[in-house]
Amino acid sequence: MIVGPKKSRTPPPPPPKSPAAVVIVGAGAAGAAAAERLRHLGYGGPITLVGNEAPGPVDRPNLSKDYLAGTAPEEWVPLRTRKFYNKINVDLLNDETAVELNLLRKTVVLGSGRTLSYDALLLATGAEPIRLPIEGSTLPHVFTLRTLADARGIIGAARTARRAVVVGSSFIGLEVAASLRARNLEVDVVSRDRVPLERVLGARLGHFVQEVHQERGVRFHLGTSVRAIQPHAVELDDGSMLAADLVVLGVGVRPRTGLAEKAGLEVAEGIIVDSFLRTSASSVWAAGDVARYPELRLGTTVRIEHWVVAQRHGQAVARDMLGLGAPFRDVPFFWSQHYDVTLAYVGHANTEDVIEVAGSLPKRNATAVYRRAGRVVAVVTIGRDRQSLAIEAALEHDDGAAVEALLRA
Repeated sequence: MIVGPKKSRTPPPPPPKSPAAVVIVGAGAAGAAAAERLRHLGYGGPITLVGNEAPGPVDRPNLSKDYLAGTAPEEWVPLRTRKFYNKINVDLLNDETAVELNLLRKTVVLGSGRTLSYDALLLATGAEPIRLPIEGSTLPHVFTLRTLADARGIIGAARTARRAVVVGSSFIGLEVAASLRARNLEVDVVSRDRVPLERVLGARLGHFVQEVHQERGVRFHLGTSVRAIQPHAVELDDGSMLAADLVVLGVGVRPRTGLAEKAGLEVAEGIIVDSFLRTSASSVWAAGDVARYPELRLGTTVRIEHWVVAQRHGQAVARDMLGLGAPFRDVPFFWSQHYDVTLAYVGHANTEDVIEVAGSLPKRNATAVYRRAGRVVAVVTIGRDRQSLAIEAALEHDDGAAVEALLRA
């Protein structure tokens, strides 16, 4: 076979708008996606990507899954190399923190004292893990998990630990439990929840996930909380003690809104944005975990801490900065891995929605449907990835009839 010369990609046409300079604060999923999409759409002006996590944008979901479990090498974790950003002419500042935003002057001041001017600004500051205000929460064997450095710390501690306590039965807490079991640690999960993940998945699926973990040896202490953490034990509120060489706090995150609040942007449990992800100030957008945006299908505002949503937010902001934007209508999606069981979640539900489960949970082949006023608002599948993808597409087209047909198939 004769192979001809590789054809170069045809440059995209110039976008309708071209900001004099773009600054992106936050080098997570949203910020990294925005920078790449700006270049893909033909923007040729300066882009500065500000983040305070080395080595730069990383595959954050992997930190609690395969990488933490020891089944994926660290080389898989960085999303892009510095060489890549140099190639697309993006100035990556992965050791800087934005400390001040001046909306009138259109400037961002960094911790080093450097000032960046912008014509278009994206705030993708993300969220930070909550560290419980209890005795012992800052001991050296107590970790949260958000960054690559956090994951490295947990891995290092796990090499010599025998007993681990995970505080919180959130998705990240349970994924950490699964990863530590893969490293042969004994694991106890402590949670104030009556059923793990009940507020997100409902009681039936929550019990199923709990059973998956119990089959692998995880011990649950539910309906209780941690009173104090000691050097080699965790004290529960009933006075009982759990031996622990390693403690991981998985009790949720809070959006990093300090920079926006100080600048005078509208903030309410996240930075408030419109359907184009524009903030209350001109030329400023917000995306990812920090953004509270209108969920047009549900007629309410939401702040969703999903990796794929953050990426799609960043891409949508890039389009809007260049005059190519449209109201954000992507359907939320995430996945959660527990040993050999993966849950694929499409849509957005709450505890008041009616839940129907079809198929067989014991056989790892099931679909959970969440309805509000009879309408499908979310679907969770186990072992049915093709169905999940098809339902996501139907939801994005607001095609309720197609969703119902896919559920009957």
